[in-house]
Amino acid sequence: MPEKMVTISGASTVLWILFAASQAFEVEISPTYRTMAQIGSSMSLTCKTTGCVSPSFSWRTQIDSPLSAKMRKNETASILTMDSVSFENEHSYVCTVYCESGKLERSVQVDVYSFPKDPEIQLSGPLEVGKPVMVKCLASDVYPSERLEMELFKGDQLLKTETFAEVMEKKSLETKSLEVTFTPGLEDIEKALVCRAMLQMDSETQERQTVNKLQVHIAPKNTVISVHPSRSLQEGDAVTMTCSSEGLPAPEIFWSKKLDNGNLQLLSGNATLTLVAMRTEDSGNYVCEGVNLVGRNKAEVELTVQEKPLTVDISPGSWVAAQVGDSVVLTCAVVGCDSPTFSWRTQINGSLNGEVRQSGTTSTLTLSPVSFENENSYLCTVTCARRKLEKEIQVEVYSFLEDPAIEISGPLVQGRPVTVNCTVPNVYPLDHLEIELLKGETTLESKHFYEEMGRKSLETKSLEMTFTPTSEDTGNVLVCLAKLHSGEMESEPKQRQSTQTLYVHVAPKETTIWVSPSHVLKEGSPVNLTCSSDGFPAPKILWSRQLNNGELQPLSEDTMLTLVSTKLEDSGIYVCEGINQAGVSKKTVELIIQGSPKDIQLTAFPSESVKEGDTVIISCTCGSAPETWIILKKKAKTGDTVLKSVDGAYTIRKAQLQDAGVYECESKTEVGSQLRSLTLDVKGIENIYFSPELLALYCASSLIIPAIGAIIYFARKANMKGSYSLVEAEKSKV
Repeated sequence: MPEKMVTISGASTVLWILFAASQAFEVEISPTYRTMAQIGSSMSLTCKTTGCVSPSFSWRTQIDSPLSAKMRKNETASILTMDSVSFENEHSYVCTVYCESGKLERSVQVDVYSFPKDPEIQLSGPLEVGKPVMVKCLASDVYPSERLEMELFKGDQLLKTETFAEVMEKKSLETKSLEVTFTPGLEDIEKALVCRAMLQMDSETQERQTVNKLQVHIAPKNTVISVHPSRSLQEGDAVTMTCSSEGLPAPEIFWSKKLDNGNLQLLSGNATLTLVAMRTEDSGNYVCEGVNLVGRNKAEVELTVQEKPLTVDISPGSWVAAQVGDSVVLTCAVVGCDSPTFSWRTQINGSLNGEVRQSGTTSTLTLSPVSFENENSYLCTVTCARRKLEKEIQVEVYSFLEDPAIEISGPLVQGRPVTVNCTVPNVYPLDHLEIELLKGETTLESKHFYEEMGRKSLETKSLEMTFTPTSEDTGNVLVCLAKLHSGEMESEPKQRQSTQTLYVHVAPKETTIWVSPSHVLKEGSPVNLTCSSDGFPAPKILWSRQLNNGELQPLSEDTMLTLVSTKLEDSGIYVCEGINQAGVSKKTVELIIQGSPKDIQLTAFPSESVKEGDTVIISCTCGSAPETWIILKKKAKTGDTVLKSVDGAYTIRKAQLQDAGVYECESKTEVGSQLRSLTLDVKGIENIYFSPELLALYCASSLIIPAIGAIIYFARKANMKGSYSLVEAEKSKV
């Protein structure tokens, strides 16, 4: 096995030598001609040869400076690697390749640059509206700086641009800056300040930029103080002071109190300052100061705290309305006295009819349950040391316990008068009562009960009226409104009300019947009878059929009456009734059911084969329904001949040979027709000698036979349904 591997390896080496020898000796270097390398980064130069079996490589700079790089080699190439590019690597590097056939050189220019980070924006101070500020844009560690260009934008506005064309004597990393002074305005808020640095290369431009949003400041101003409830206060009161100040950013608020020596005593760092349980020594000047990064602004307010006077308050107020049976509490409270004495009495020094209790600076009089005896003026007297105060409260008693009741004398029918009664139970005082009856927003009737003045009792009062409802009243609301005017101190009366929605019944009218497809029908056809009727409430529909005796036979309570397959006996009068609580409305329709012609017969009497000179009666009968037309025709090649018949019979007297042929009968109704035909044969008379006896017999028979035929015809006619006509112009109907 090893021997085989040596053989294969030797063969491949020979093939490679033959292949290399077959190519021309050439050298390539990459990157080609010129390249840029960032200081501090790594970079590799590759020198590659073709057409040489055993090349030898060497590297040098154009001015024979140190390479400052590492070199490694493989069979056909040499790689020069600069691990950290520096100024020492800015040279023209030459790669020399030696081969059996000669020597070749290739060179590449390596230019170094430094542009490692985005520019930096520096401000000389915070931005304040109306005050100039200097902006500095710095690009650090730049090389070569003579290729640097810098721009400064405020929004879309170019503030300044600058290039640095001066060539530095010594290679070094430089920091370049661009300075601009501008005065910020309100329009600059939230605008972008853009510093852009561009380093020009041989074939491209590297660009870096920094964007800062402008934080424009406004010094505090228009500092305002609001005081609630007042700047003049009494002992024990609370006060809330709120301060606001305009500025950007929003100023911080600080509260202080000005001391007698002029110094400020810090109280709070909130916009709102609340002082409770004020004392006289809390009087003084309070200072609010708005502060932000660019300034401060003050406002001042003076508070005055006075001693609290002695006051007496009675509640619920100077007047109260109390409902019979309820409880009411009268409260007398004193402020400005630590140990008061209370007493209660009525204006007429009557019985209190209540329970008195005292707790600290408060006394209560409870009236429970309230009755007519509590209708008085009550006085609360407060004694504090040598001071005495008195407060009065008027108690008015009333009763207004239930909503009014509405009663209507009967159902509401359009055009029929009804009586409406509105009743208010257990009312006091009656002279304060007002009852009003409204329809929608329209007042129908109102009443006051002034004549009941002075009566102390619970009474039931009512208001009655009569009105005639109309269909327009449906949906309206009948309102019974009761008002109790409790006294002069009450701005609005007490109210109770009941409502009832009006539904006015309207008798059925405009009852209408639709028949589909028609009221005249062919036997076996379907028919739909649809009925509608107007009214309120919506009328109930009742279908009936009128019998021969005039009575109605109920059929259906549906709007539509359907006969799926009509019969002759379904003909007749059909009645639709619209019915509701207010009345009935009727409408009738007649159905006519027609049958197709049936049982048609066409006969020749005495026979369909006669002799010349005989009398023949051709008769057509039909056992069909009424309204049947009979037409008799004689068929011929030149055209049919309509025969004039009497009741469907056509008589041929003394038949001739030309009377022979086909006879046709057509029976017609409005819904159909039928045909029958027969062939009449007329034979000629032979020349035969007749004896006088035979001649007399023949004459007699010629009279008897027609008579017998006429008798048979009238007998049939008696059984026929209908009458007949030969020609259409003279049709007869049954």
